[in-house]
Amino acid sequence: MTNPIRRTASRQIYEGNLVRLREDSVILPRGSEAIYEYVEIKPGSSTLAMEEDGDVWLVREWKYAIGRPSLEVVSGGIEPGEEALDAARRELREEAGLEAREWIAMGHVDPFTTMLRCPNYLFLARGLRQVERDPEEAEVMEVVRMPLRSAVELVLSGEITHGSSCVAILKAAEWVRRNGSGSGAQRGRLTSTP
Repeated sequence: MTNPIRRTASRQIYEGNLVRLREDSVILPRGSEAIYEYVEIKPGSSTLAMEEDGDVWLVREWKYAIGRPSLEVVSGGIEPGEEALDAARRELREEAGLEAREWIAMGHVDPFTTMLRCPNYLFLARGLRQVERDPEEAEVMEVVRMPLRSAVELVLSGEITHGSSCVAILKAAEWVRRNGSGSGAQRGRLTSTP
């Protein structure tokens, strides 16, 4: 499908540390002029860490924008020049105190396609070992371990609302259904660490 909207001008309205607001002047398919406003946020990665017994690791953290705690998979921004997988490894170590031997790429999500450009790359991390946590100053979080089926139930009941977490948990549940959760489940492995 080709883009039916023609951009005639574009300008940046605001640029902060994490967010940029852009305004595009466009001509719509029937010839009308309009303004599109959209937000650009640096890309991110989200990782669901899974133990051999099928338990998963989540983090509960107060989220300023929504004014309440949120239970989520480990997530964070991808720094300039950093690969999505490298960001996922870094965030897993910092937030959950975990390293993984096996990394399964589960695609990416576009959180809100109408007004937000912020691809978020999803990973399933397996072959875990605990290391020292190193959260950032603003990250005051609780690390939570639970069975994958419990995490799925929290998604379905609306208790987990973070979009990328919902998608990662449901994709992981489908991956387990197709491949099994034991150490012999290698089908679907896309990347691994040395």
